[in-house]
Amino acid sequence: MDETIIEFNNVSFTYEGDEDTPEKPAVKNVSLKINRGEFIAVLGHNGSGKSTLAKLTNAILVPDSGTVTVEGMNTADESKLYDIRRRVGMVFQNPDNQIVSTIVEDDVAFGPENLGVPPEEIRRRVDEALKNVEMYDFRLYEPHRLSGGQKQRVAIAGIIAMRTDCIVLDESTAMLDPRGRREVMDTVRRLNREQGITVVFITHFMDEAVEADRVIVMNDGGIFLDGTPYEVFADINKIKKIGLDVPQAAELANALRQSGISMPENILTSDECVQAVLEVVNADNRG
Repeated sequence: MDETIIEFNNVSFTYEGDEDTPEKPAVKNVSLKINRGEFIAVLGHNGSGKSTLAKLTNAILVPDSGTVTVEGMNTADESKLYDIRRRVGMVFQNPDNQIVSTIVEDDVAFGPENLGVPPEEIRRRVDEALKNVEMYDFRLYEPHRLSGGQKQRVAIAGIIAMRTDCIVLDESTAMLDPRGRREVMDTVRRLNREQGITVVFITHFMDEAVEADRVIVMNDGGIFLDGTPYEVFADINKIKKIGLDVPQAAELANALRQSGISMPENILTSDECVQAVLEVVNADNRG
């Protein structure tokens, strides 16, 4: 039986408006279970509620109505805030806003130090965390000398050093170049597979979402779709109707099908698309 780590129960949240901006729920009536060990991608256009959803997972925001629980702890219970944030760590969009120290290893040590972890244990956790994100060789570097992708990996190491059960990445690849995005994606995927860390990955890059086990699509503050990548992207027109793109490989395969070329329906990655095209070419050659 799957173990639920985070649960939303009829959650709504509205940011305070002003005279010019009437209040509108950013998240409304959302019920959702996130199970231990899942790798979930959350998609949605700007204003869909996906980043608000992320901030509700560890009490950066607290619901106006409904409840969010983390391993059974209600995020509205201020006495549980410390424990909740030990369980669920956040990595944000701008890596420069997360750096608090002038040396990489000191930055990773910051969280455990605030938790009162003994110095010898901190040393062990920092080394282990930096090795996990393949940044150990940079432990004595100044953060400003790192690339954006490397900075985000250091931020992830800081979360790992706190021994969190879940990492929530709120569009943490949005400001990175393709290489940096790949570095971050490979890092969190490996942590999920090898260490069982639950990952909630907020993104607007469709090709990143394809790599998740489960995809949640937000629209107008609610959950529009929830399923495997193949289930969610099966209906391209449904996705496009709410203003989202689809993975490039799926778009190409769909265009080829419309031009009369026989292509499988469940193509999401470039490798799958290339393989399908090769099979079509080989079939034509044999014919």
